[in-house]
Amino acid sequence: MYKRIVVGTDGSAGANMAVDAAVQLARLTGASLHIVNAHKTTSAGQFAAAPEVGLPLEAIAASNEALHGEAQRVCEDASARAASAGVSAETHCLAGDPADVLLRIAKDADCDLLVVGNRGMSGVRRFVLGSVPNKLSHQSPTSLLIIDTSAARG
Repeated sequence: MYKRIVVGTDGSAGANMAVDAAVQLARLTGASLHIVNAHKTTSAGQFAAAPEVGLPLEAIAASNEALHGEAQRVCEDASARAASAGVSAETHCLAGDPADVLLRIAKDADCDLLVVGNRGMSGVRRFVLGSVPNKLSHQSPTSLLIIDTSAARG
């Protein structure tokens, strides 16, 4: 049924629910699993403005390194969850907008299924700020499974 599954995670309890669902689907179908973490970093423009606001460039670079390190830890934890279920996974830790990164990996991996958790944004806030699942629902190149993560929030 599925050959390649991509799942997004930020390491939260809700994202872990999505990872667990993707792992089980991969185990049941024999699909390969791609675990994705997208993180924000300081941009080149922000780097250029840093001395003007009194921030040393070394501090910003160290902050970006710490963010990437945390993203790698999140991917490693999710990969370990997969391995404990007998599923091997490839991890992708990339800087950028989470929805854009997931869409790029889903396309590059030629995936059959994209899995994410719902993040609990509702009402006006969702429409003003947007949400990863909402953006994916409009732009996904493949089937999309949005896992109800409300139990993780409650």
